[in-house]
Amino acid sequence: MRVEPASVEAAAPRGTKFRHPDVTADGDRRASVALDALRTLWFNTGTLCNLTCRNCYIESSPTNDRLAYLPLADVARFLDEIAETGLPTREIGLTGGEPFMNPDIAPIVETCLERGFSVLVLTNAMRPMMKRAGDLIRLKEAHGDRLAIRVSLDHYGQALHEMERGERSWKPSIEGFAWLAENGFNVHVCGRTCWNEPEESLRAGFARLFADRGIEFDAYDPVKLTLLPEMDEAADVPEISERCWDILGVSPGAMMCASQRMVVKRKGEPASVVSCTLLPYEKEFDLGRSLAEASGEVKLNHPHCARFCVLGGGACSRG
Repeated sequence: MRVEPASVEAAAPRGTKFRHPDVTADGDRRASVALDALRTLWFNTGTLCNLTCRNCYIESSPTNDRLAYLPLADVARFLDEIAETGLPTREIGLTGGEPFMNPDIAPIVETCLERGFSVLVLTNAMRPMMKRAGDLIRLKEAHGDRLAIRVSLDHYGQALHEMERGERSWKPSIEGFAWLAENGFNVHVCGRTCWNEPEESLRAGFARLFADRGIEFDAYDPVKLTLLPEMDEAADVPEISERCWDILGVSPGAMMCASQRMVVKRKGEPASVVSCTLLPYEKEFDLGRSLAEASGEVKLNHPHCARFCVLGGGACSRG
């Protein structure tokens, strides 16, 4: 369906993209995604990180505190809302920055587990995580596989991993991953597909990496080893219109924003809910300060919506 050209020109000049929430630059109705059910709630624990990665979409670094450390009290408030309103949420995701730098990370994880949720923590498995080794062992012994740790290894080779994450980042991450595996944690890996290498080759490379270190890990399991598409906000990607669902054979229900939301705490502001893990800063995707306010549909008005989710098939949760 197309709208009148005058409406398009008034909102988004021809030749531009991702300007109007309802209309693409070509005049088509922009695709949107309704929240089917909130199955996964993410908490961004803060953008501070021990690394400055070359292509970090959230610009995490040792100095970026644009998203402040999320305190336990804010996490508990949203967990309370889930319980009070009977939402079907079963998984809590914790991302950053580096979550293990947040002073409240151990009580946050423990609170989520004690309330019956499965918890997925994203980490580079370096020194901040290892400083919490005692807490992690205690939580694993109490809650078993409901605690999952996903380690970021951008490639199975040291050179490409360090090209992204910096010199001397490989050895601590591999050692942290090995510690998790040796201690029986439910451990996952997150790699990337930006290397112009077929997926089968990437999975085989990771399989060799783990086998060479005597680590039992199924690199061919798409849940255990998640390979994420690249995100480049400046890349020229097509906008997604309503017609694209049928053209691409993709369902709106398969998008992250059909089942997920993320809580962020921008520096100096109260905690709020955004559409997904990929868009923590854009005010257009800030949906309110409660899960109830954030239950509306999401307009796919950002390059990440197109490249990562619809065309790339990316998703951050395990489901």
